[in-house]
Amino acid sequence: MSAASGRPRRPGPTVRSRVEELTADGTRRHEDRLATEEPLEIRLAWPGTAAHRVWVTMRTPGHDFELAAGWLVHEGVATPDAIATVAYCTDADLAPEQEFNVVTVTLAATPLHDPGHRHGGLSAGSSACGVCGKDSIGEVLDVRARAPWAGPLPEPEVVRSLPGLLRQRQVVFERTGGVHAAGLFTAAGEALVVREDVGRHNAVDKVGGARALAGDPLAEACLVVSGRAGFELVQKAVAAGIGSLVSVGAPTSLSARLAREAGLVLYGFTSVDRCVRYV
Repeated sequence: MSAASGRPRRPGPTVRSRVEELTADGTRRHEDRLATEEPLEIRLAWPGTAAHRVWVTMRTPGHDFELAAGWLVHEGVATPDAIATVAYCTDADLAPEQEFNVVTVTLAATPLHDPGHRHGGLSAGSSACGVCGKDSIGEVLDVRARAPWAGPLPEPEVVRSLPGLLRQRQVVFERTGGVHAAGLFTAAGEALVVREDVGRHNAVDKVGGARALAGDPLAEACLVVSGRAGFELVQKAVAAGIGSLVSVGAPTSLSARLAREAGLVLYGFTSVDRCVRYV
């Protein structure tokens, strides 16, 4: 609670923590910063249907509306132009600390599919897994909303520079060392949107949501991610119509297969000195 207003304080991306640093020279006590991790519940409403929970994820607070919008678009639930409003929920039964942890998205029309039917159980995800019930590559390709990228792709020298360009914009990581990042880049290496989160799939959803809510195309030459190229990240890049995915780490067999079948150019182990393209 905010002492000045008596209202709940919106959680920030980092929190203070007292630590003891143990070295060969002894113990040093000091203050450090941790990346904030809190649940976000996404509720969905459309004409004739009241708001109901469709997903819960652990995330770093910040850009919550983008996260909700991006998740819906990447999951094939709605197109960007179908999103009418995004707001924090103000239900009277919410505890004060939950006020900024529940987001309601209202659509202007019926969703392309009801995610409550596709995502069973509690419709919950951790900050580490964002596949969210996708059972097969065919299912991912079936809900693809956009044609493959037809524009220019980055040259190899640009590809190798992209993780460094992303790293320059990782403000929360600089303070905590505890978050992933995703960034949308042009073929020339211009950064369009960069977002951070404890969940790498959340960071990608925030990037897509930022573009969707701004009325900009989701598709672009390249998506850059700070970690490995897991299946869920490739799935989101494919759903957005992105041309290439550049990762600092390795892909998995399933992510490489999906990229190949969807026509997404996939790079792993990317650094200033080398990158590996999966063909």
